[in-house]
Amino acid sequence: MCKVLVVVDMQKDFIDGALGFDGADKIIPAIAQRITEYEEAGHPVLYTLDTHFENYMETQEGKNLPVPHCIKGSEGYKLCDELSPLLEGKKVFRKLTFGSLELGDYLQERADQINSVEICGLVSNICVLSNAVIVKAAVPEAEVIVDSKLTASFDPKLHQATLDVLKGIQVTVL
Repeated sequence: MCKVLVVVDMQKDFIDGALGFDGADKIIPAIAQRITEYEEAGHPVLYTLDTHFENYMETQEGKNLPVPHCIKGSEGYKLCDELSPLLEGKKVFRKLTFGSLELGDYLQERADQINSVEICGLVSNICVLSNAVIVKAAVPEAEVIVDSKLTASFDPKLHQATLDVLKGIQVTVL
């Protein structure tokens, strides 16, 4: 049995780019430490990339969140500098919207080998929440964990509400 770490959308546009916010950079050192811990213990580390294209403003998401971000090939699409070398060569899931069904399928295929999945990254009330729901459905017998110090939001009230919702769906919130 193994533990899996999923690092969600630690891209420049969410830290200091188009959708960056105060405090997003504060979680980077702790996430780097967690990646190292998982790697040293021999546990898998996976990550997601929010992936949009030049037609973003024509998409459903773009119409509701009219801020072009994470456009593939742009500077804002890249992982933050501190985490990029730590995630190099790891399994990546490029997602067109908030959650990744591909991540869920990948974990579901290995469900009998997984006893916990920890999710960290940005933004807590959007992509972290969406992926936590998918992971919980994909591996229902695994403990799903979100450490409140390894995720953040532009809105502290939504961040806390998200942590409460996660507890309600039996995600362990540290």
